[in-house]
Amino acid sequence: MRLLRSTDLALRLLMRLAVAGESSPTTREVAADMDVPYTHAAKVVAELQHLGLVDARRGRGGGLTLTEKGRTASVGALVRRFEGDGDVVDCDGTATNATPCPLSSACRLRGALRRAQEAFFASLDPVTVADMVGEPTGALLLGISRRPGLV
Repeated sequence: MRLLRSTDLALRLLMRLAVAGESSPTTREVAADMDVPYTHAAKVVAELQHLGLVDARRGRGGGLTLTEKGRTASVGALVRRFEGDGDVVDCDGTATNATPCPLSSACRLRGALRRAQEAFFASLDPVTVADMVGEPTGALLLGISRRPGLV
């Protein structure tokens, strides 16, 4: 299973904010640190803010901070939220405007893939954002910052 770019960015952004300490990097700074387009980072930040995982303040002295809810958020729940609840494969052809699979009425693969997908999510459920930034990851996350004085 491959994660969407927005899911990957959301997780990396939360991890980065988890080690930020007292600093509050801006969306533009985080986008530059992670080498992603600002517009993409801004959309992900807006969704994380909507979920109550990130506080975003504008203007001088503003920036992004991780909330306590963000620190304790389940990675499995986050991945489910960003990935959606769709199937791994598009048997009906609705997502791609393709012809439905001729095996769909008697196929056992779809159910097996659904169970595998749920097992994937379930394995991530007990993992929190705080868990992901233990050593050596935390120090590495701080090292990617381009902000002077943060490292």
